[in-house]
Amino acid sequence: MTRAFLNRVGTAVPAHDIHAAFVAFGCGVLDDPHARALFARMADMADIHHRYAVIEPGPLPRDRVLDADGFYTRGAFPGTQARMERFEHEARALALRAAAALDLGGERDRITHLVLACCTGFTAPGLEFQLMQALGLPSSVERTIVGFMGCFAAVNALRLARHFVRSEPRARVLVVNVELSSLHLQEAWELEKMLSFLLFGDGATAALVTADPVGIELDAFRTVVIPRTDDMITWHIGDTGFLMHLSGQVPGRIRRFLRAEGEGLIAPHTPRDLAHWAVHAGGRSILDAVQHGLGLGPDALAHSRGVLRDYGNMSSATLMFVLDRLLRAGGPPGDGMAMAFGPGLTVESFRFRTVG
Repeated sequence: MTRAFLNRVGTAVPAHDIHAAFVAFGCGVLDDPHARALFARMADMADIHHRYAVIEPGPLPRDRVLDADGFYTRGAFPGTQARMERFEHEARALALRAAAALDLGGERDRITHLVLACCTGFTAPGLEFQLMQALGLPSSVERTIVGFMGCFAAVNALRLARHFVRSEPRARVLVVNVELSSLHLQEAWELEKMLSFLLFGDGATAALVTADPVGIELDAFRTVVIPRTDDMITWHIGDTGFLMHLSGQVPGRIRRFLRAEGEGLIAPHTPRDLAHWAVHAGGRSILDAVQHGLGLGPDALAHSRGVLRDYGNMSSATLMFVLDRLLRAGGPPGDGMAMAFGPGLTVESFRFRTVG
């Protein structure tokens, strides 16, 4: 049976670092002093130093207009149509920057499949069609969208790529993840909502999956749904963009699930057998839940924590940033485990082996 390998990853983020500006805005917009103090404390504890967005923070004071373009004006936040119009332009540009970082060069004519994962925007002809044209890929390329699946969609996209390569050994699959979470800010200045907004940034990745034995061998994909958690992460389309609900109970449920079921999830390995961990950096509490739930060492999630620190949670693009860091770190071949979480509450995972 043909094996499939993630050969390399290219990454890109927008130009505007919004994290400090958003923290300052959050501390000013919350009226209740206790909520304001808690928000500031949680921002300090989040272990996020930077988040990037296609939305540029506006000049001070931001009491009415939040960004440089007036896209977010208090009392007149844009509707879904305006947000999707901006998505169409901004997502294409950011995805092309990620593809440039991948440096396909003369390989463009050899790409047989294009898989796009995105949950923050829609258009037709789709972004995957636009990328096919802009990158000069063959018009015969087989295009697939993994849409609206949330943070774990990177695993689904890589699973598809692996299936393509295993069934067609000459397949060369371009996997693109692009997420513009900043286009879905809501005018809801309550503490719980502000803490959710505090996590998310924009980002894009482009990756190449082939039968060439270079990079990371993809293996043993698995999907598990944690019982009685359907309503803990939700993502709905509203009149003012996409509306997210993220329950504060999510980290605890993940931790308890991994304590009870983690051994079965990573079998036949044990945590001690695995040299590498690539876990979706959904937030500090999520990474702590995985570390404690599986009994991992203090440095096991270093790549994930580094991505969280430098970029925040970029939804489906985040895990690909972690895998990129793992690839760039080099080192001897070793077994590893990748894991991501999203609506359901669903745990998507796969085993892998670095091969150099």
